[in-house]
Amino acid sequence: MKWSYSRAELLKQCPYKFKLRYIDKLETIPNQDFNNPLYLGTCLHKSIETNFEIAKKELYKNFYITNDSIENELIKIEYLTTKLNLPIGEHEILIENSFYKGYIDFMDLDNNLYDFKYSNNIDNYLDSGQLHVYKYFYEKITGKKINKLYYLFFPKTFIRQKKSETLEQFRNRLRDTLKELEIKKVEVPYNPEKVKEFMEITKTLPKDFPRNPNKFCDFCEYKNYCYKGDDLMILPENKRRDLNEVTKKTIWLYGKPFSGKTTFANKFPDPLMLNTDGNIKFVDAPFIPIRDEVSVTGRLTHRKFAWQVFKEAVDELEKKENSFKTIIVDLLEDLYEYCRLYMYDQLGITHESDDSFRAWDKVRIEFLSTIKRLMNLDYENIILISHEDSSKDITKRTGDKVTTIKPNLNDKVANKIAGMVDIVARVYVDEKQRILSFKADEVVFGGGRLKLRTKEIELDYEKFEEVYK
Repeated sequence: MKWSYSRAELLKQCPYKFKLRYIDKLETIPNQDFNNPLYLGTCLHKSIETNFEIAKKELYKNFYITNDSIENELIKIEYLTTKLNLPIGEHEILIENSFYKGYIDFMDLDNNLYDFKYSNNIDNYLDSGQLHVYKYFYEKITGKKINKLYYLFFPKTFIRQKKSETLEQFRNRLRDTLKELEIKKVEVPYNPEKVKEFMEITKTLPKDFPRNPNKFCDFCEYKNYCYKGDDLMILPENKRRDLNEVTKKTIWLYGKPFSGKTTFANKFPDPLMLNTDGNIKFVDAPFIPIRDEVSVTGRLTHRKFAWQVFKEAVDELEKKENSFKTIIVDLLEDLYEYCRLYMYDQLGITHESDDSFRAWDKVRIEFLSTIKRLMNLDYENIILISHEDSSKDITKRTGDKVTTIKPNLNDKVANKIAGMVDIVARVYVDEKQRILSFKADEVVFGGGRLKLRTKEIELDYEKFEEVYK
């Protein structure tokens, strides 16, 4: 294994997390939190290394769609970048040999090393061995000497919009707050003992990787998997697939009513539709109606919730005692509402706010875990269909108001679903034809695990098949 400082620190912090990430190579559904420290830190680095416009575009690629909170973070990064005055030097210097690999953020012409940190935790970093390890391996590999070691700390502000504030008022207050913040340059004296600690950690890979509960567990992407065995957020094995040999496709389509989503899905081979809205008049696929089933025995009325009907359908499909090749859910947002109603009955509530500490999570977990079962079914094609929501505006950092276009589904749930499928695509109708559009820009929801070379195609089954080739 080739070591980096971050790998060694993770092994020291939690051997089990190290195993999941670097040995088992377990990946998770991308974190879509607006304040994701990895995304924001990378954006800051890119803004310093290139320019803010390039960094902004790179940040947008990490999110399925932008929102006001993400735009607020961009205001911070843009302002901090403009306050920085670096000397002439070189960015992103690779240090690598057969044992170690790392990147130096910046080195000036006097061979002073700089590392950028978007953090207020100055003391923690000053105790870190990172810069000492950089210096040691740079000098060993290149034969050149590093003069001084510096951290550049870019301060974070966590002020929030007050209920009494408009977004414009909040952003004015945010800019005033940013004016008071200062980037701190802190020199770190070289300490060879830090290098010895690193070498001791990396000397041999342990045989056992025990869990090590600590203060970072709440921020760990494997938390639920580690504590509860919940694999809801776990992605498939990190192994490249030959797209010419792909035998299973998972797709999420969304668009306005009557844009052609259901008709397009009907073109896939041997389809079965799990239908919630009765929109089956112009398609010939077999279907299962997903709706409440009510029966009366004597004076007793029995109700089977639509969500139970859906789960029973998934149970049957898992048995593979059929000849279907394509499973279609139409509509996904209806299923989410059915799940909510079912869980209300189970929890004895009338709305999630009746039990706000548990209910929202319980509904989402019930829904997403069942959808993941569906997505894992052994069929050639799994297709989810949603209506489009274009009713919400956001305000860009420049003050421009723009309309977002996204599936008509709860944002947190939508972000998780997007991480489960190969492709998220929007269906729309222009003046001449129906279009299948993939991720186009930051205000149109898009995602999925496949990286596509094309932005849109005609809504045609044969043309869609070419996307996978």
